[in-house]
Amino acid sequence: MRTNVIAGNWKMNKTNTEAVEMLTELKRLVKDIKGVKIVIGAPFTALSDAVKAVEGSNVEIAAENVYPRSSGAYTGEVSPTMLKAIGVKYVILGHSERREYFKESNEFINEKVKAVLAAGMTPILCVGEKLEDREAGRTAEVNETQVREGLKDITAEEAKNIIIAYEPVWAIGTGKTATPEMAQETHKEIREVLKSMFGAVADEMVIQYGGSMKPENAAELLAQADIDGGLIGGASLEAASFAKIVLAAK
Repeated sequence: MRTNVIAGNWKMNKTNTEAVEMLTELKRLVKDIKGVKIVIGAPFTALSDAVKAVEGSNVEIAAENVYPRSSGAYTGEVSPTMLKAIGVKYVILGHSERREYFKESNEFINEKVKAVLAAGMTPILCVGEKLEDREAGRTAEVNETQVREGLKDITAEEAKNIIIAYEPVWAIGTGKTATPEMAQETHKEIREVLKSMFGAVADEMVIQYGGSMKPENAAELLAQADIDGGLIGGASLEAASFAKIVLAAK
């Protein structure tokens, strides 16, 4: 039995004060919800205060990126060691915005996955196709390449601690959403790739849906056999809307 993981990705939003206010409200709204893992991805500047704000609650904190070295002359970067030291539990990797705007390759993302695992945190590896890929019938091919190259040289034992977030790029921030059937089909394809790589372990791996999941469509998406939660963008910025998605996952 896989546990649904509902993770918020704030992106470049919220000051420390705003982060603490939102998390304080969220804790109150979800404190009695069991059987769902609740994660918030906050910007680097808010992480330390965010970790303190959720201490003792059922909410955990993710970073939105990392540099795959423990220390060194990498001006402006943040290491897995630094994140681990302040209590971060998850790291979002390979988000489409990182791939698009910052030209991150599958190889570089793979380095990050390994570094996060080595530091004892959980990677959330994002994969997904662009609109032109879907229209050209390349959805399965694009996702398989991103999964295989992003998880290159990962063992089956390590794979147990990795979350995959399928995010169709054409459905992020556009208001467009894959139908539950479309999302399920792609999730199943991704799980088949994972099975070919890791065997039975793939049945234990969480695959989130990350394409504009909202309170209005969460229940229908989460009812699908291979959808194990969501990576939530805009709807995670307000405690009330995010809590409704968590409730749907229950």
